Amino acid sequence: MLLRNQKLIQNALTSLTLLTSLTLISGCSGFDVKRLDIFTKEVERMPLNLDAPTPEKMEEVKFIIITEENYEKVFEELRKNNTDPVLFGLTDDGYETLALNFAKTRKYIILNKNVLEKYKEYYEAPKDVDGK
Repeated sequence: MLLRNQKLIQNALTSLTLLTSLTLISGCSGFDVKRLDIFTKEVERMPLNLDAPTPEKMEEVKFIIITEENYEKVFEELRKNNTDPVLFGLTDDGYETLALNFAKTRKYIILNKNVLEKYKEYYEAPKDVDGK
């Protein structure tokens, strides 16, 4: 009789556990899950309204090459033209460094101009026929 009561209690607990598990599992399927549209809506891009910088007009620079053989003639010519005979000099290596620095500056300006153009293309791109 004790064995029979134990089996009845065990069957009742198994049925209760199974019923509870099924209720919990099927309880989640009754809810409507709404789809989030957070990442599917495109935000309209605002125009940048940036004008490309206008190129500066550079003044002409005149270089005078002075050597051991012509320095007296150059100074005499400067005095004749009422120019102070003060000169700023570079060695050939210094001139090469100056030219390389100007080339790097030019490259930097060109790269930034390209970045600005790409930003303008992105933000101010013409809309397609679909309105996108």
